[in-house]
Amino acid sequence: MPHSLLMVMDPIDQINIVKDTSFGLLLEAQRRGWDLYYCQQKDLYLDQGEVRANCQSLRVFNNPDKWFEVEASEQKSLHRFGAVFMRKDPPFDMNYIYSTYLLELAEQQGTLVVNNPRSLRDCNEKLFTAWFPELTPPTLVTSNARLLKQFVVEQKDVILKPLDGMGGASIFRIKQDDPNTSVIIETLTEGGRRLTMAQRFIPEITAGDKRILVVNGEVIPYVLARIPQKGETRGNLAAGGSGVPMPISKQEQALAETIAPELVKRGLYFVGLDVIGNYVTEINVTSPTCMRELDKEYDINIAAKLFEALEQKIT
Repeated sequence: MPHSLLMVMDPIDQINIVKDTSFGLLLEAQRRGWDLYYCQQKDLYLDQGEVRANCQSLRVFNNPDKWFEVEASEQKSLHRFGAVFMRKDPPFDMNYIYSTYLLELAEQQGTLVVNNPRSLRDCNEKLFTAWFPELTPPTLVTSNARLLKQFVVEQKDVILKPLDGMGGASIFRIKQDDPNTSVIIETLTEGGRRLTMAQRFIPEITAGDKRILVVNGEVIPYVLARIPQKGETRGNLAAGGSGVPMPISKQEQALAETIAPELVKRGLYFVGLDVIGNYVTEINVTSPTCMRELDKEYDINIAAKLFEALEQKIT
């Protein structure tokens, strides 16, 4: 009997299949004979203690003109799936948290959820770096404007960012004596009501914000360096950065191998580390990307490593 997979993701009709990692995972699952199903976060629900989804049977095609077909919607219990992938993009809001509660209950009822729903909830992509302080740049997390201004004075060149964003949204660079410091802090902290992260600016960003993928604890030996546009400090592809595949360096490998055991411990099967220079700046657990670019450049199959591990767990 074939395995079955439910992919919880953003609307599949709006993705860019050349770069979309969720789509690459679906292609690999289908190649291995898995039955595919698709839904959005809004389609998860709880009925009399049973976690269910209003989902659609799915077929995918590596064709930019027609990349998917779906059947009519049906209601299925999540325990009927071999695995459920939670790949909804941030923002990480209360609705997302509620979804992780449903998925955690589904896991207790026998469903393998990738990534582990408790860890999706616990491991904020910005704040989880604090568990590895020796690997991160000087960092402050606070909603206090005075402390943030003091940090800017001490570090002289600082990145400020919200804890729940993605793709480089609302990321600011502030230098000492910047006349916009107060208004930027007021905006990000919502007048002192919202925690904000400040990190010392890392000049090695010019060489790229490196995305390192870790699959079931294994560090992929290639990275995608997101190079900022001229005049930009953000390397995110969504912010206009250009992706350059390259082999992983020894230093980057060591950073990732230090973090990998904790990822395995927390049931984080597919993770994207962001590394600038010698520092880890983010640990992406919700919907890490850059897999398809590396697969294409180096003729590898990263998704296969993940499914080999999952098939051993659910056999």
